[in-house]
Amino acid sequence: MIPIDIAILFMGAAIALAAVPGPDNIFVMTQSALYGRMSGLVVTLGLASGLIVHTTAAALGVAVIFQTSQTAFAALKYAGAAYLVYLAWKAFSAAGTALDGVDAPEIPTRKLYLRGLIMNIANPKVTIFMLAFLPQFVDPLNGSLIGQFYQLGALMFLATVVVFGAVALAAGTLGSWLRGSPSVQLWMNRVSGVIFVALAFKLATAER
Repeated sequence: MIPIDIAILFMGAAIALAAVPGPDNIFVMTQSALYGRMSGLVVTLGLASGLIVHTTAAALGVAVIFQTSQTAFAALKYAGAAYLVYLAWKAFSAAGTALDGVDAPEIPTRKLYLRGLIMNIANPKVTIFMLAFLPQFVDPLNGSLIGQFYQLGALMFLATVVVFGAVALAAGTLGSWLRGSPSVQLWMNRVSGVIFVALAFKLATAER
């Protein structure tokens, strides 16, 4: 069991790290602005759920593979970049429709959740980061190492939901009065597509 003082220290660090502008919170912001606060929150849950996979990889040592194998690292990052390019294409090809209308397009909750989950899992740098960050707060004297990894992963999950959830609420509020205009919606889709392409380029050119 992780001591309470270590847990508080870790939680503070996790919140600070989540608040730093990066691909994940930018992704939440664009999805929330385009489709509403609830959509942004669902994407947030998907991104946070991906941390469970990364925590497991770090706890079991799988992250070492991505840290030492250029092939494995490249394969995962290019897969993630390809998915972002796919999302960019969907955004560029979307028509400008007033989202508060009767025929407003909706994205199923499952797809929004999977967007966040895939976005997070397909970034090998997150796995390597978890491998470097989590062990600093693990101590064999405090019990099972794997158990401690999952406790820290749970705190990271909570920090991500809190910070990214706030981003989703803020972006969704701002976007709510913009989405009633088809022309504004069209431009929001285009901007979202450009952001997806930029994120794909950033991921594809990432180094270990």
